[in-house]
Amino acid sequence: MIRKCLFPAAGYGTRFLPATKAIPKEMLPIVNKPLIQYGVEEAIEAGMDTMAIITGRGKRAIEDHFDISYELESQIQGTSKEHLLHDIRHLVQNYTFTYTRQKQMLGLGHAVLVGRTLIGNEPFGVVLADDLCEGEEKGVLAQMVGLYHKYRCSIVAVMEVPKEQIGKYGVIRGKEIEEGLYMIEDMVEKPNPAEAPSNLAVIGRYILTPDIFDILKDIKPGAGGEIQLTDALKIQAQKGMVIAYRFKGKRFDCGSVEGYVEATNYFFDKLKRDTIKEKKDV
Repeated sequence: MIRKCLFPAAGYGTRFLPATKAIPKEMLPIVNKPLIQYGVEEAIEAGMDTMAIITGRGKRAIEDHFDISYELESQIQGTSKEHLLHDIRHLVQNYTFTYTRQKQMLGLGHAVLVGRTLIGNEPFGVVLADDLCEGEEKGVLAQMVGLYHKYRCSIVAVMEVPKEQIGKYGVIRGKEIEEGLYMIEDMVEKPNPAEAPSNLAVIGRYILTPDIFDILKDIKPGAGGEIQLTDALKIQAQKGMVIAYRFKGKRFDCGSVEGYVEATNYFFDKLKRDTIKEKKDV
């Protein structure tokens, strides 16, 4: 059973300045919920009960969100707005949130390594909150947990991307062992599109085995001078097995303005449909 999910959330969110000067990018709302709450709910659906969040300076709003707000709750108690806090109350009361700070922004791999003290020696999920995912029948992380129970190795979520965008991602080369499932043979972070090993790009969902921490501890900086999780996964694949999974669902790149607007429109329409259905059911 995978109990813990790691959320690297220390980045500056510079593509959303000036909004992110005072607001963590993970707290930007998609309709009525912040980005990170969607990720937490996805992790819970996958059976995880402990959220390990890597924060940084200016990120206290994340901790405050996953906590009780006595003044706010007393103000709206008994009013028609009280139901709006139901979902977040459920998260705060039933799940564990732990935090540590990444003091320097040295890459995703470094952020994962910082989380070692929160994770310990057990397999864990990783969610990058600005990759907002909507699974087809169940969430992307839940799909991956099912695969972990079968293969017992690290798993990365991948999707096909246009050639002109491939240089933004970690890219895999692998042998297909089931439909949509690849045993990774090579991984490259932000390759030249002309030299990319495939068009299958890694997105922000991972299941990692704890030996990844020892690899990250010894790895040298890679692309952009940062500690790259992609490089550590490549070593892990060479030593044992890492699987890439072409997930079933939609992914929105909410680290970009275009993806953020697309996600907002999509989830607003979904909320409208759900509201209409609830009224019909009543």
